[in-house]
Amino acid sequence: MKKLIECVPNISEGRNMNTINSITEVIKKCDGVRLLNVDPGKATNRTVITFIGEPEPVLEAAYQLISKSKELIDMRNHKGEHPRMGAVDVCPLVPISNTTIEETAAYAHRLSERVGKELGIPVYCYERAAKKKERVNLANCRSGEYEGLQKKISTKNWKPDYGPNNFNSSVEKSGATAIAARDFLIAYNVNINTTSTRRANSIAFDLREAGRIKREGEKLNGKILKDKKGNVLREPGHFKNLKGIGWYIEEYGIAQISYNLTNINTTPLHEVFDKTCERAQIRGLRVTGSELIGLVPKKVLIDAGKYFLVKQKRSLAIPDKDIIHIAIKSLGLDELSKFNPNERIIEYLIKTNDNPLAKMTITDFANETSSESPAPGGGSIAAYCGVLGSALATMVANLSAHKRGWDDRWEFFSKWGEKGIGCQNQLLDLVDRDTHAFNEIMNAYSLPKENSKQIAIRNEEIQKATKNAINVPFEIMKTSFDSIEVIMKMAEEGNPNSISDAGVAMHCARAAIMGAFLNVKINCKDLEDKNYVKKTIKSAKIIIDKTNLLEARILKIVEEKL
Repeated sequence: MKKLIECVPNISEGRNMNTINSITEVIKKCDGVRLLNVDPGKATNRTVITFIGEPEPVLEAAYQLISKSKELIDMRNHKGEHPRMGAVDVCPLVPISNTTIEETAAYAHRLSERVGKELGIPVYCYERAAKKKERVNLANCRSGEYEGLQKKISTKNWKPDYGPNNFNSSVEKSGATAIAARDFLIAYNVNINTTSTRRANSIAFDLREAGRIKREGEKLNGKILKDKKGNVLREPGHFKNLKGIGWYIEEYGIAQISYNLTNINTTPLHEVFDKTCERAQIRGLRVTGSELIGLVPKKVLIDAGKYFLVKQKRSLAIPDKDIIHIAIKSLGLDELSKFNPNERIIEYLIKTNDNPLAKMTITDFANETSSESPAPGGGSIAAYCGVLGSALATMVANLSAHKRGWDDRWEFFSKWGEKGIGCQNQLLDLVDRDTHAFNEIMNAYSLPKENSKQIAIRNEEIQKATKNAINVPFEIMKTSFDSIEVIMKMAEEGNPNSISDAGVAMHCARAAIMGAFLNVKINCKDLEDKNYVKKTIKSAKIIIDKTNLLEARILKIVEEKL
């Protein structure tokens, strides 16, 4: 697997699309980098840009973007609602796959050094790239913003980590840049039906980790309280790893609370939304929707969708796209503008077309199977039989969860349905994996065999591909067998009007298991490791014996209820 990092520069321009396009164009010209998202904001006069790639191309693209931004953006003329201190205000690097946060911090320092030295821009390193404790928090690095930069960079405590510490004419135009290595951050705005920034801030203070400053008598105009060392005392907010501030957005004619969620595991987005609704209502206000800035991991919306489904006492055993739809509507993410999950969820943007069969229509899949091509073959068809069995069992679970008079059992059926849809999704993946396994065997047999070395390599690859071609249908057997537990439970306790569906599900699961076993056996013939063959065949026969017993029990229940 390749090393992948994400870069999310925020530039101080959100209104002039010619400037924004000129800056993003340099990313498109960098080989090995993929531009995922460009999200301009007029009121904030700021654009969040997201691109991804292997480390070296990403570092080059980030440098070119900072260079172009310095050329086109003049901070002496910049105004906007969002805090900022430079043409490229922040440029965080985020580890995505096969790399660590420590490695990403080293990349951040390489980029910072080059930006400081070659572009003459003051650079502060924050989050996991911070050189000093007080610089971990971006708010500290950006304190005073652009207007306070001249005084700040010349002081001992706030000398930049890289680049000049004098406010020369070049720095006056470019400002300073903050570069980081950090985990995934969610930039999230919640809309409030007020024009009052002060009221929006009061809600933000209730929620954010930093909370609010303690004052004498707990009065707004009371004296600020400090400890013995002179540090300002604060009343912490409800959530850890949450930053928040209120502002007025003239473009929308409402106030917003702008949140940064720095750890989605400890601070789920849906809980922040719900708590914001609660604290707004206490003040006679109402949340009217929200917006995500830039990209979001799929998990965030799946977790949110499930959270709201549970509140509605609805089954969670539905496809991801439907769960995400519930999340979008519940959070009001499409209130201000269209929210397209395919353009905003990071996994959807970086996915490859590794599963072409599973994405076909059933007609195209049937036609592809009946063609003269040897793949998809019996293994893929067996997997799809398993998909249909799991899907039918899940359908019975969902019908049961929504049956009138069974409201107190929705959670029971939802949990069984989730297991069913889990088997369904695994088997969908196995439809293509079986065809990939066949193709790997064909590729191995096509390797050159002109000398002893080539023959040895070819034989090794054939054996490796053959073992995989055994393992994939065996996994189809195991996953299809797992689905029988759901089928049994639905036959026993599910909606009696769907008992025939449970019976059909069992026949599908059996077809999947028996069909996959044929593929296990035919590929075992060519594997030289006979101990592995013996062990696999023995395990497969155990699954078949258990399947026969469970099938008889399930079909007996079905017949009795028909």
